[in-house]
Amino acid sequence: MTNESAVTTVVDGRAFLECPRWRDGRLWVSDLYAHEVLSIGSGDDARVELSIDDQPSGLGWLPDGRMLIVSMVDGKILVRENADDPASAAVHADVSALATGKLNDMTVDEQGHAFISTFGFEFRSRSYVESAVLIHVAPDGTAEVAANDLLFPNGSVILGMPDDEVRTFVVAESMGNRLTAFDLDQAGKLTGRRVWAAFGPEVPRSSVRDAMAASQVAPDGICLGDDGTIWVADALHQRVIRVAEGGEILDEKRFGTGVFACAIGGANGDVLYGCAAPSSSEHQRRDTRDASLLAVSI
Repeated sequence: MTNESAVTTVVDGRAFLECPRWRDGRLWVSDLYAHEVLSIGSGDDARVELSIDDQPSGLGWLPDGRMLIVSMVDGKILVRENADDPASAAVHADVSALATGKLNDMTVDEQGHAFISTFGFEFRSRSYVESAVLIHVAPDGTAEVAANDLLFPNGSVILGMPDDEVRTFVVAESMGNRLTAFDLDQAGKLTGRRVWAAFGPEVPRSSVRDAMAASQVAPDGICLGDDGTIWVADALHQRVIRVAEGGEILDEKRFGTGVFACAIGGANGDVLYGCAAPSSSEHQRRDTRDASLLAVSI
């Protein structure tokens, strides 16, 4: 199952990279504590696409090509109005009144429906694991709670074709040892909640430390794989795994360091990117520059 393909470094010397996306022949990624959104082409072609005062996280695009960016702390979804101006962010939606704690990752569908995960609590090792909400922002910027009682919802993907009447929306519950699925209709409504993949029994909510100690997998960022599978960055075990519905692990790529998000890209769609760092601790990463973007062939 484990593939020993060589891991290469694409970019290093960063603060903490998150939420990678492949688009227009480039890998787009947020650097939380440098307050930058980057895009990376071939070789060392890295450029700053947007700078904000807050921490950028989840990324996505509206149907007209404008980029959406999660502004984590102030609870806003920003839109880049001018691709040539790295300071051209306006507010697409203010979801601070709906959010449970900081905003987190985001998935945007082809119609411009955005789904934003939230922390639910102040993330520390001794913190009680409180439930969190998933927020839906419609293409016109109106927002509502799409789902609640999630255990640190994180990365998400949509399975199915854009013109399907109902598709499957899957979100990682990092403190829940599982991936959770919903039916997603064309209006952006989520129904039919169910477990898509469980990696073990229920874990305790008494603290983050207790939950992590009892988890087999801490699913963080995720991305689509082949044949209805999902690649999952396992924040506990320095790896990215490919998972089938039900929880079977079909493939595994080890990175030799913590890896917290993933994306498939490359000219032929055969490169797995991992956002890597020694840890995800904010107080350790905020003032360091030892995070990197790694890559491995699949």
